[in-house]
Amino acid sequence: MNTSDDIKNDFSKGSVRKHIVRLAVPMTVAMLVQMLYNLVDRIYIGHLPTDSANAFTGLGLTFPIVTLVLAFTNLFGTGGAPLCSIDRGRHETAHAEKIMGNTFTALLGCSLLVMALCYPLMKPILYLFGASDATYPYAAEYLNIYLIGTPLVMLATGMNGFINVQGYTKYGMVTVAAGAVVNIALDPLFIFVFEMGVKGAAVATVLSQAVSAAWVILFLCGKKTTLRLRKQYFKPEARILKSIVALGTTGFVMNASNGAVQIACNATLKSVGGVMLADMYIGIMTALNSLRDVVSLPIQGLTNASQPVIGYNLGAGQYKRIWNAMAFTAVIGVSYMAVVWLILFLFPKPLLSIFVEDAELIDLGVPAMHLYFFGFFFMAFQFTGQSTFVGLGKAKQAVFFSLFRKIIIVVPLTLLLPHIGTLGVNGVFIAEPISNLIGGLASFLTMIFTLRKMLKTAPAPLPEAETAEAAAEAAKEAEPEAAAAIEAVEAEQLPAPSEEQK
Repeated sequence: MNTSDDIKNDFSKGSVRKHIVRLAVPMTVAMLVQMLYNLVDRIYIGHLPTDSANAFTGLGLTFPIVTLVLAFTNLFGTGGAPLCSIDRGRHETAHAEKIMGNTFTALLGCSLLVMALCYPLMKPILYLFGASDATYPYAAEYLNIYLIGTPLVMLATGMNGFINVQGYTKYGMVTVAAGAVVNIALDPLFIFVFEMGVKGAAVATVLSQAVSAAWVILFLCGKKTTLRLRKQYFKPEARILKSIVALGTTGFVMNASNGAVQIACNATLKSVGGVMLADMYIGIMTALNSLRDVVSLPIQGLTNASQPVIGYNLGAGQYKRIWNAMAFTAVIGVSYMAVVWLILFLFPKPLLSIFVEDAELIDLGVPAMHLYFFGFFFMAFQFTGQSTFVGLGKAKQAVFFSLFRKIIIVVPLTLLLPHIGTLGVNGVFIAEPISNLIGGLASFLTMIFTLRKMLKTAPAPLPEAETAEAAAEAAKEAEPEAAAAIEAVEAEQLPAPSEEQK
């Protein structure tokens, strides 16, 4: 007998649009909470009473290292959690807990290694990333404290997936929400009241991550959870770690590529921006990336919500509904981003002032913003194409087009365009719309071709009685690849400072 939840979650029936919107709302809220976690530091630092521009730029220079920490977190977190879920489905509880224990050990060990490498190499690394004598002190102040909390950051984020794969998604949400609330509350206290500035932002971040990490560990060691974190499974096993790394490599590569783009942009802006203005341009890029994260959020939520609807209808043989889901997200995405583009074009100064209050930086940022967001709606094609591939269980295609845009298009253009003619720093900002155009259309058109081919060769839809059973069976067979793909794409879109930096 079907329950109301069964009927509600049968995506092969009812309105495809309503299913997607219903799923998109909580997903978007969750992503917003996660994003606030990272945005508040930038907003507060950008409004310091003194030297806010250099402080804001210094904070932006730390993003590649923070992104690298996230990449290693996802190497083990997005690798271990799906494997644990598979073993749980097979009722192999002991082995599932062993995977969890090995992931915990790997995250802790890797975090200590990152700390050991970053502290002695901090100065040359930050200067390589675009720091100057004016911005380095702020970047170093932040990292000196942030790196102390690396184990907390990696354990909180990496182990939270083990709560979610057991079905305790509300408790998993608490991990993010609790940390975000603590960070938002402590930031103004440490930054302004205690007059700690950038150091205060780092302290607030570490304390908030400590709250999240404590919640995750206490929950996984408690009686509420099905699978427990047990000391006897902390001993690393090569075979298990190899499987974890193999599945988590996708998430690692996608996040590491974000870091590569950040480094290329900042380093190029430093070399072509001139002695007086290079720091300003790096600060502008930090503000533009932050702004893009915010305005892209609703479409990321919408396209992520389309994934389970597409996957369910793939299993049910309802290919026409897959097309409808894709078309709906594409139309809404392009329309929304076209409106956003218009708003960004008409009101650049008020929007930039959300993140910074330095008048010179804002004035320089207006023309850069017009270039950076030109043709912004093409980004909707990228989101739609990647999410549809994930929904179809085609992880390789989703990852390829993400890397294609960032590594094959953005990075080379960022390095080359400033040296063509008189483009200079404008070339760095122009690289973004060009990558959106080429990468977005390549991803979307390839996805359209794939879907059309599926529709032409599609068998007749399954009888209604067999639909749910077929969908469940298809989902079960595709579980390892689909889980890895979804976690990898979510890992790229959510988290650390400016997850989708380019």
